[in-house]
Amino acid sequence: MVLGTSFILLLILIGLMAFLYASVGHGGASGYLAVMALFAVQPVLMKQSSLVLNLSVSLLAAYSFYQKGYFKWRNFWPFALGSIPMAYIGAQWPIADSLYKKILAVCLILSIIRLLFQTKSTKETVAVPIWAGVLVGAGIGLLSGMIGIGGGIILSPVVLLLNWANMKETATVSALFILVNSISGLFGLKKWVPFAHNELMFLVGIATVGGFLGARWGANKASPFWLKIVLALVLAVASLKLMFT
Repeated sequence: MVLGTSFILLLILIGLMAFLYASVGHGGASGYLAVMALFAVQPVLMKQSSLVLNLSVSLLAAYSFYQKGYFKWRNFWPFALGSIPMAYIGAQWPIADSLYKKILAVCLILSIIRLLFQTKSTKETVAVPIWAGVLVGAGIGLLSGMIGIGGGIILSPVVLLLNWANMKETATVSALFILVNSISGLFGLKKWVPFAHNELMFLVGIATVGGFLGARWGANKASPFWLKIVLALVLAVASLKLMFT
């Protein structure tokens, strides 16, 4: 990847991404990919790195929200049933680097919207229709496997828009959804670029610490708005870089 001062800056940004995303029940893959795009990391390495970093952060987020009693199995399994096999297939789908960057740029824009505009519904939630949950999960799973994200950044707005869960329940479902999709996507990858073990250790370590702090924060209070603004700017710069390079 990168070394020296650049690598230290990469670590800081990865840690911040893990903190913020975990605070809303996400693994942070789109954020990690944005940061790696800024550092011109190869797409094949970006995909596998983001999925690996997703694992610990999404697990911490899911556990923290679960402890608070926000998990509902009925809200989760239809999405997982559709997404797990499709994330595996998506990871095996051949995609040119140029197209990969364009799709990722669009997902980063969705991430910005998700970070800055979270709507709270006062209506009573309704159960997820099984057929709809499976179809939504399958579509998101396929896209997730193709670009190396867990899919929570796409699932959350859908769940909230259709009033299938409240904010905290959505965060819990998203975190576990990201975890299973990341595992499925990793198993589906056809090509692996060897990691430098020291770099991987530091990246996973900083993401885990950031994810732990963010998950604890998010399960108890709201995420700080100023931090969302800063990281939304990072995502915006990365999405522009991906679109025009």
